[in-house]
Formats: sequence, structure tokens, C-alpha cells
Amino acid sequence: MTERFKKPPFLVAKLANPLINLLVRLGVRPSGAHTLIVRGRNSGKLRSMPVNPLDHEGKRYLVAPRGSTEWARNLRAAGVGKLRSGRTVQEFSATEVPADERAPLIRAYLDRWANVTASQFGVDKDTPVEDLREIAEFHPVFEIHERTDINAS
Repeated sequence: MTERFKKPPFLVAKLANPLINLLVRLGVRPSGAHTLIVRGRNSGKLRSMPVNPLDHEGKRYLVAPRGSTEWARNLRAAGVGKLRSGRTVQEFSATEVPADERAPLIRAYLDRWANVTASQFGVDKDTPVEDLREIAEFHPVFEIHERTDINAS
């Protein structure tokens, strides 16, 4: 798989993301945001990042609109993580969705959050699913499964 990553602008990385994480911690979820908590693959330290989980056809997914981000690579390595919303923390295991199955999930994600993520994917908000197959390999998607057998950290 070819890795591709679209770096967030400075203000997003240093101001917006920390602000969204704070709001989520306080129980305010702008645009359905949650905080993803995952262990760093090199440092072993817990990392947090705002994400928008996708509920689709009875399953839950994390989609990486910016491509092979640090959180996506960390989640791929760790295989487990946590989603925080206010005081609620959901522990989960993650399974990466094969690239050839991602386009419909990216379409569903764009249907929900195109106003804030279409430019990150590098597509128009109305791009047909057939055309999304061309970019799917560059955008990791993880199916997440709730877990109750791991300890909170």
C-alpha cells in the first residue's frame, strides 16, 4: 500500500484539534466529534486526536480523511484504542478495512462530514463512489469493535 498524508494546517494542529479535544472532554461534541486515544507505536505514550466515528449499516468505523496519519499508523500498530465523549470512554479493538472495500465507507463519511473533510480527501463532496475507489487505498479505514477485556490507561 502506498502511504499518503495531508498534513493539517498549523492552526488546525495547534489550536483547533486541542480545542475540540477539550470540548469533547467537557461533553460537547462539535459535529459528533470524539477523542481517539491510542498508544504511540514508537514512544508508547498515549496520543489523542479528535475524530468523527462513522456509524454505517450497524457497524462503527474510523476513517482517516488526511490519509495515513499518525493516529492511523498508531492504531494499525496497536490494534486497540479508546473513544472518549465527555466522561464516557469506549475501549475498542480495530480491524483495518481492505482498500477495495473502503469506497462505500468513504462515500458514507462524506455524506455526513463533507463540509469539513472533502478537501482533506482531495475530492468534491458529490464524488461518485466509483471515483472514490481511486483514492481509497490512501485513506485508512478501521472497523471498531467494543471491548470490555482491556484495562483503562
